[in-house]
Amino acid sequence: MMSPEQRYFFDLTGYLHLEGVLQGEELAAVQEAAQRYIDTPPDQLPPGFEFHGEREHFNWYLHAFAFDKPLEALTMHPKTWPIIKELSGGMPRLGGGNMMVDFYGKPFHPLHSGREGAQKRSMVDGRHYFIQDGLIRCNDLVFFFYLTDVHPGDGGLIVVPGSHKSNFVRPPECFYPGSYTADGSYNDDYTSTEVPPGIVNFTPKAGDVVVISELLPHGAMHWLAKDRDRRFVTLRYTMQYSEGNPLPDGVLAKLSPETRELVAVQSRDELKSIVDQDVVSLS
Repeated sequence: MMSPEQRYFFDLTGYLHLEGVLQGEELAAVQEAAQRYIDTPPDQLPPGFEFHGEREHFNWYLHAFAFDKPLEALTMHPKTWPIIKELSGGMPRLGGGNMMVDFYGKPFHPLHSGREGAQKRSMVDGRHYFIQDGLIRCNDLVFFFYLTDVHPGDGGLIVVPGSHKSNFVRPPECFYPGSYTADGSYNDDYTSTEVPPGIVNFTPKAGDVVVISELLPHGAMHWLAKDRDRRFVTLRYTMQYSEGNPLPDGVLAKLSPETRELVAVQSRDELKSIVDQDVVSLS
Protein backbone atom coordinates (compact mmCIF):
# COMPACT_ATOMS: atom_id res chain seq x y z
CA MET A 1 0.00 0.00 0.00
CA MET A 2 1.01 3.60 -0.49
CA SER A 3 1.69 5.56 2.66
CA PRO A 4 -0.87 8.25 3.59
CA GLU A 5 1.77 10.87 2.75
CA GLN A 6 2.40 9.39 -0.70
CA ARG A 7 -1.31 9.12 -1.39
CA TYR A 8 -1.95 12.73 -0.41
CA PHE A 9 1.01 14.11 -2.33
CA PHE A 10 0.26 12.15 -5.51
CA ASP A 11 -3.36 13.27 -5.45
CA LEU A 12 -2.27 16.86 -4.86
CA THR A 13 0.47 17.05 -7.50
CA GLY A 14 0.13 14.08 -9.88
CA TYR A 15 3.67 12.88 -9.17
CA LEU A 16 5.97 11.28 -6.61
CA HIS A 17 9.74 11.55 -6.33
CA LEU A 18 11.00 8.40 -4.62
CA GLU A 19 14.58 8.78 -3.44
CA GLY A 20 17.11 5.97 -3.27
CA VAL A 21 14.94 3.20 -4.69
CA LEU A 22 18.04 1.61 -6.21
CA GLN A 23 21.26 1.63 -4.22
CA GLY A 24 24.63 -0.06 -4.02
CA GLU A 25 25.09 -3.30 -5.92
CA GLU A 26 21.52 -3.26 -7.21
CA LEU A 27 21.97 0.16 -8.81
CA ALA A 28 25.36 -0.84 -10.23
CA ALA A 29 23.87 -3.99 -11.79
CA VAL A 30 21.11 -1.97 -13.48
CA GLN A 31 23.58 0.64 -14.75
CA GLU A 32 25.88 -2.07 -16.13
CA ALA A 33 22.98 -3.80 -17.90
CA ALA A 34 21.91 -0.48 -19.43
CA GLN A 35 25.47 0.16 -20.60
CA ARG A 36 25.57 -3.26 -22.25
CA TYR A 37 22.47 -2.34 -24.26
CA ILE A 38 24.05 0.98 -25.26
CA ASP A 39 27.33 -0.69 -26.24
CA THR A 40 25.68 -3.43 -28.34
CA PRO A 41 25.82 -2.61 -32.06
CA PRO A 42 22.27 -2.31 -33.44
CA ASP A 43 22.82 -5.20 -35.86
CA GLN A 44 23.84 -7.44 -32.96
CA LEU A 45 20.84 -6.75 -30.70
CA PRO A 46 18.67 -9.74 -29.74
CA PRO A 47 15.49 -10.23 -31.80
CA GLY A 48 12.83 -7.65 -30.98
CA PHE A 49 15.18 -5.03 -29.55
CA GLU A 50 15.86 -1.80 -31.43
CA PHE A 51 17.96 1.33 -31.14
CA HIS A 52 16.42 4.55 -32.47
CA GLY A 53 18.99 7.31 -32.72
CA GLU A 54 16.98 9.43 -35.11
CA ARG A 55 14.26 10.30 -32.55
CA GLU A 56 14.61 14.02 -32.04
CA HIS A 57 14.43 14.39 -28.25
CA PHE A 58 16.35 11.34 -27.00
CA ASN A 59 18.18 8.27 -28.16
CA TRP A 60 15.70 5.43 -27.62
CA TYR A 61 16.54 1.86 -26.63
CA LEU A 62 13.31 -0.04 -27.14
CA HIS A 63 12.09 -2.67 -24.66
CA ALA A 64 15.09 -2.03 -22.40
CA PHE A 65 13.26 -3.49 -19.41
CA ALA A 66 13.59 -6.94 -20.99
CA PHE A 67 17.22 -6.67 -22.09
CA ASP A 68 18.70 -8.16 -18.90
CA LYS A 69 17.41 -9.47 -15.58
CA PRO A 70 18.49 -6.46 -13.44
CA LEU A 71 16.43 -4.25 -15.76
CA GLU A 72 13.51 -6.68 -15.79
CA ALA A 73 13.47 -6.67 -11.97
CA LEU A 74 12.54 -2.96 -12.07
CA THR A 75 9.05 -3.86 -13.32
CA MET A 76 7.97 -5.16 -9.88
CA HIS A 77 10.52 -3.58 -7.59
CA PRO A 78 9.64 -3.92 -3.87
CA LYS A 79 9.56 -0.13 -3.40
CA THR A 80 7.35 0.62 -6.41
CA TRP A 81 5.22 -2.54 -6.62
CA PRO A 82 2.83 -1.49 -3.79
CA ILE A 83 2.24 1.83 -5.56
CA ILE A 84 1.56 0.09 -8.88
CA LYS A 85 -0.90 -2.30 -7.28
CA GLU A 86 -2.81 0.39 -5.43
CA LEU A 87 -3.10 2.86 -8.29
CA SER A 88 -4.23 0.11 -10.67
CA GLY A 89 -6.76 -1.27 -8.21
CA GLY A 90 -4.87 -4.55 -8.11
CA MET A 91 -5.19 -4.99 -11.88
CA PRO A 92 -1.86 -3.85 -13.37
CA ARG A 93 -0.52 -4.44 -16.84
CA LEU A 94 2.93 -3.36 -17.95
CA GLY A 95 2.55 -1.73 -21.33
CA GLY A 96 6.28 -1.57 -22.03
CA GLY A 97 9.51 0.02 -20.97
CA ASN A 98 12.18 1.82 -22.97
CA MET A 99 15.44 3.51 -22.02
CA MET A 100 16.10 7.07 -23.12
CA VAL A 101 19.45 8.83 -23.26
CA ASP A 102 19.38 12.63 -23.35
CA PHE A 103 22.51 14.62 -24.11
CA TYR A 104 23.70 18.06 -25.09
CA GLY A 105 22.32 19.13 -28.46
CA LYS A 106 18.98 17.34 -28.23
CA PRO A 107 16.04 19.76 -28.62
CA PHE A 108 13.57 20.99 -26.02
CA HIS A 109 10.75 18.47 -25.47
CA PRO A 110 7.51 20.49 -25.20
CA LEU A 111 4.94 19.87 -22.50
CA HIS A 112 2.50 17.11 -23.43
CA SER A 113 0.22 14.60 -21.74
CA GLY A 114 -2.42 11.98 -22.35
CA ARG A 115 -5.14 14.62 -22.47
CA GLU A 116 -3.57 17.35 -24.57
CA GLY A 117 -0.79 18.17 -26.99
CA ALA A 118 -0.53 17.93 -30.73
CA GLN A 119 -3.51 15.59 -31.01
CA LYS A 120 -5.70 17.68 -28.67
CA ARG A 121 -6.64 14.52 -26.83
CA SER A 122 -9.00 14.57 -23.88
CA MET A 123 -10.45 12.27 -21.25
CA VAL A 124 -12.58 10.55 -23.88
CA ASP A 125 -9.57 8.49 -25.01
CA GLY A 126 -9.95 6.17 -22.01
CA ARG A 127 -7.47 7.64 -19.53
CA HIS A 128 -8.88 8.30 -16.12
CA TYR A 129 -8.07 9.38 -12.58
CA PHE A 130 -10.50 9.19 -9.67
CA ILE A 131 -10.86 8.32 -5.99
CA GLN A 132 -12.66 5.14 -4.92
CA ASP A 133 -13.13 4.03 -1.31
CA GLY A 134 -10.43 6.44 -0.19
CA LEU A 135 -7.87 5.16 -2.70
CA ILE A 136 -6.57 6.63 -5.96
CA ARG A 137 -7.32 4.88 -9.24
CA CYS A 138 -5.18 5.88 -12.20
CA ASN A 139 -5.06 3.76 -15.33
CA ASP A 140 -2.07 5.33 -17.10
CA LEU A 141 1.17 5.64 -15.14
CA VAL A 142 4.79 6.30 -16.01
CA PHE A 143 7.70 5.35 -13.74
CA PHE A 144 11.05 7.01 -14.54
CA PHE A 145 13.98 5.02 -13.11
CA TYR A 146 17.02 7.32 -13.16
CA LEU A 147 20.41 5.76 -13.88
CA THR A 148 22.44 8.98 -13.75
CA ASP A 149 22.39 12.11 -11.59
CA VAL A 150 20.62 15.32 -12.57
CA HIS A 151 22.09 18.45 -11.01
CA PRO A 152 20.29 21.77 -10.50
CA GLY A 153 20.52 23.74 -13.72
CA ASP A 154 21.09 20.68 -15.92
CA GLY A 155 17.61 20.73 -17.48
CA GLY A 156 15.61 17.55 -17.92
CA LEU A 157 12.14 16.53 -16.78
CA ILE A 158 9.53 19.22 -16.15
CA VAL A 159 5.87 18.91 -15.09
CA VAL A 160 2.89 21.13 -14.30
CA PRO A 161 2.01 19.93 -10.77
CA GLY A 162 -1.67 19.37 -10.04
CA SER A 163 -2.70 19.65 -13.68
CA HIS A 164 -3.63 15.97 -13.90
CA LYS A 165 -7.01 17.02 -12.45
CA SER A 166 -7.39 20.27 -14.36
CA ASN A 167 -10.81 21.04 -15.80
CA PHE A 168 -9.22 22.89 -18.69
CA VAL A 169 -6.80 21.74 -21.38
CA ARG A 170 -3.55 23.70 -21.23
CA PRO A 171 -3.27 26.27 -24.02
CA PRO A 172 -0.21 25.43 -26.19
CA GLU A 173 1.33 28.85 -25.54
CA CYS A 174 1.14 28.50 -21.76
CA PHE A 175 4.52 28.36 -19.93
CA TYR A 176 6.64 27.88 -23.06
CA PRO A 177 5.20 30.01 -25.89
CA GLY A 178 6.59 29.01 -29.26
CA SER A 179 7.39 25.42 -28.31
CA TYR A 180 4.65 24.27 -30.71
CA THR A 181 4.30 25.20 -34.36
CA ALA A 182 1.14 26.70 -35.82
CA ASP A 183 -0.08 23.24 -36.92
CA GLY A 184 0.33 21.82 -33.40
CA SER A 185 3.62 19.98 -33.98
CA TYR A 186 6.68 20.21 -31.76
CA ASN A 187 8.94 23.12 -32.70
CA ASP A 188 12.43 21.58 -32.72
CA ASP A 189 13.99 25.03 -33.17
CA TYR A 190 12.56 26.24 -29.86
CA THR A 191 15.01 26.72 -27.00
CA SER A 192 14.47 27.42 -23.31
CA THR A 193 16.28 26.83 -20.04
CA GLU A 194 13.68 28.64 -17.93
CA VAL A 195 11.58 27.18 -15.12
CA PRO A 196 8.61 29.57 -15.04
CA PRO A 197 6.21 29.79 -12.09
CA GLY A 198 3.90 26.76 -12.09
CA ILE A 199 6.58 24.39 -13.44
CA VAL A 200 8.63 21.85 -11.45
CA ASN A 201 12.01 20.69 -12.76
CA PHE A 202 13.23 17.43 -11.19
CA THR A 203 16.82 16.84 -10.12
CA PRO A 204 16.86 13.12 -9.27
CA LYS A 205 19.95 11.17 -8.29
CA ALA A 206 20.88 7.85 -9.87
CA GLY A 207 18.59 5.27 -8.26
CA ASP A 208 15.68 7.68 -7.75
CA VAL A 209 12.28 7.08 -9.34
CA VAL A 210 9.78 9.71 -10.49
CA VAL A 211 6.19 8.51 -10.84
CA ILE A 212 3.61 10.49 -12.80
CA SER A 213 0.10 10.13 -14.10
CA GLU A 214 0.14 10.30 -17.89
CA LEU A 215 -2.57 12.95 -17.47
CA LEU A 216 0.08 15.26 -15.96
CA PRO A 217 1.62 17.57 -18.60
CA HIS A 218 5.34 16.84 -18.75
CA GLY A 219 8.30 17.51 -21.00
CA ALA A 220 12.04 18.13 -20.86
CA MET A 221 14.20 21.21 -21.02
CA HIS A 222 17.43 21.21 -22.95
CA TRP A 223 20.14 19.09 -21.34
CA LEU A 224 22.89 21.62 -20.67
CA ALA A 225 25.68 19.41 -19.33
CA LYS A 226 28.25 18.71 -22.05
CA ASP A 227 30.30 16.13 -20.12
CA ARG A 228 27.55 13.67 -19.14
CA ASP A 229 24.15 12.46 -20.29
CA ARG A 230 20.77 11.80 -18.67
CA ARG A 231 19.74 8.13 -18.66
CA PHE A 232 16.46 6.73 -17.46
CA VAL A 233 14.18 3.76 -18.01
CA THR A 234 10.47 4.47 -18.40
CA LEU A 235 7.98 1.80 -17.37
CA ARG A 236 4.37 2.35 -18.39
CA TYR A 237 1.47 0.71 -16.55
CA THR A 238 -2.22 0.54 -17.28
CA MET A 239 -5.10 -1.77 -16.32
CA GLN A 240 -4.91 -5.48 -17.10
CA TYR A 241 -8.01 -5.30 -19.30
CA SER A 242 -6.60 -2.46 -21.44
CA GLU A 243 -5.50 -3.54 -24.87
CA GLY A 244 -2.12 -2.44 -26.16
CA ASN A 245 0.53 -3.11 -28.74
CA PRO A 246 1.87 -6.64 -28.19
CA LEU A 247 5.55 -7.03 -27.42
CA PRO A 248 7.72 -8.69 -30.09
CA ASP A 249 8.13 -12.45 -29.69
CA GLY A 250 11.86 -12.06 -29.15
CA VAL A 251 11.24 -9.73 -26.20
CA LEU A 252 8.60 -11.98 -24.66
CA ALA A 253 10.95 -14.95 -24.92
CA LYS A 254 13.45 -13.26 -22.60
CA LEU A 255 10.92 -12.56 -19.84
CA SER A 256 10.29 -14.57 -16.71
CA PRO A 257 6.81 -16.15 -16.30
CA GLU A 258 5.98 -13.49 -13.68
CA THR A 259 6.76 -10.62 -16.03
CA ARG A 260 4.90 -12.28 -18.89
CA GLU A 261 1.88 -12.36 -16.59
CA LEU A 262 2.38 -8.66 -15.83
CA VAL A 263 2.41 -7.69 -19.53
CA ALA A 264 -0.54 -9.93 -20.41
CA VAL A 265 -4.02 -8.56 -21.12
CA GLN A 266 -6.61 -10.14 -18.83
CA SER A 267 -10.31 -9.60 -18.17
CA ARG A 268 -11.67 -7.82 -15.12
CA ASP A 269 -13.07 -11.08 -13.78
CA GLU A 270 -9.89 -12.55 -12.33
CA LEU A 271 -6.88 -11.00 -10.62
CA LYS A 272 -3.38 -11.91 -11.68
CA SER A 273 -1.57 -14.21 -9.28
CA ILE A 274 1.39 -11.80 -8.97
CA VAL A 275 -0.74 -9.18 -7.18
CA ASP A 276 -0.98 -11.46 -4.16
CA GLN A 277 2.77 -11.13 -3.69
CA ASP A 278 4.41 -8.21 -1.89
CA VAL A 279 7.79 -9.17 -3.37
CA VAL A 280 7.91 -10.89 -6.75
CA SER A 281 11.00 -13.00 -7.40
CA LEU A 282 11.63 -13.50 -11.09
CA SER A 283 12.17 -17.11 -12.08
